[in-house]
Amino acid sequence: MGNKGQYFSPEGLEKLKKELEDRKYTLRKEIAGRIAEARDLGDLAENAEYQEEKERQAFNEGRIEELENVIKNAQLISHISGQLVDVGSTVKVKSPVGEHTFTIVGASESNPIKGFISNESPLGKSFLGEKKGSEIEVKTPKGVVKYKILEVL
Repeated sequence: MGNKGQYFSPEGLEKLKKELEDRKYTLRKEIAGRIAEARDLGDLAENAEYQEEKERQAFNEGRIEELENVIKNAQLISHISGQLVDVGSTVKVKSPVGEHTFTIVGASESNPIKGFISNESPLGKSFLGEKKGSEIEVKTPKGVVKYKILEVL
C-alpha cells in the first residue's frame, strides 16, 4: 500500500526544508545549551527551567520527525498550463456572483482568502480533471453554486 504524501509547491516544500534545517542544526543546539545551563542550577526534580527545556526539546524532536516524514513523502506539484485542472493549476471561473481566480494547492498550503484552495476541499475536488469551458455545480453551505471554467492557467 503506497504512502501518498501531501502536495506542495516548490516554494512550500523549500519552506519546510528550511524549517527542518533550522530545527536540526540551530534550535537543537540552543535547547541543548539551555538544558546544560539549567542542569548546572542544581536539583533537577525542582528545576522548572530544566523541565521546561526538556519539554521544548521533546516538542522540537517530534516536529523534526514529522517534518522529515512529510518531506520524504511530499508530492511536488508539477502543472502543465492550459490542460486539465490539476493540483497546481490556477483556474479563472465565473459564478453568479462574478469572476474568481483560484489556485489548486495541497491542503497544507491552502488559504482560501488569498485564492489558494485545497485539492481536498469540495470546490477544489470539483475543479480537478475539468477543462476550459466546463460547467460544474458545487454544493456549498449556502446551496449549490454553478461555476464555468473560463481559463486553466
